[in-house]
Amino acid sequence: MDFQTSLFADVTATAAALAPERRRLSRGAWIDVQRNWLGEPDDVFTALVERVPWRSERREMYDSVVDVPRLVHTYLADDPLPHPALAQARTDLSDHYLPELGEPFVSAGCCYYRDGRDSVAWHGDTIGRGRAADTMVAIVSVGDPRRLLLRPRGGGSSIAVTMGHGDLLVMGGSCQRTWEHSVPKVAHAGPRLSVQFRPLNVF
Repeated sequence: MDFQTSLFADVTATAAALAPERRRLSRGAWIDVQRNWLGEPDDVFTALVERVPWRSERREMYDSVVDVPRLVHTYLADDPLPHPALAQARTDLSDHYLPELGEPFVSAGCCYYRDGRDSVAWHGDTIGRGRAADTMVAIVSVGDPRRLLLRPRGGGSSIAVTMGHGDLLVMGGSCQRTWEHSVPKVAHAGPRLSVQFRPLNVF
């Protein structure tokens, strides 16, 4: 699939109106999904690849230090985002969810899954306030489709949401502390990038 910017791209394109479909999970968790939501996904894809100062990370695992299987970068509240459609997306999400969340989305964590070997292991965003309080994490995805899996913390059947080019998924309620999510490795996949909008002090 070709995600390069077209010479004739409509640079005035905006995101679709926010009207996600909600799925209730167990223990007060829920997810919202809206397909083809992000404005200018082809341009956003190119901007993320070319403008984000991507870095690799390493972590301890068992008795060795290994590469984290994806590239990452985080934009803090006052940092300019690499494409205006992302800034507009953050504003729209903040406006839409303010009655439930009670605060705006501020940071934008970016992940670059270069191919099917890149992944993220099971986890919840429980560093900071997500450990003890309900919160939200809004994810927009561009590039090749990849499955995001969710399962109850402590065991249980998982569910899968395939995130495609321009799709939105919001994890809310108790989801970060009562459920876990992952993006597993796959045999074949092209590049996929995700941007995770979070409130203050949720990681």
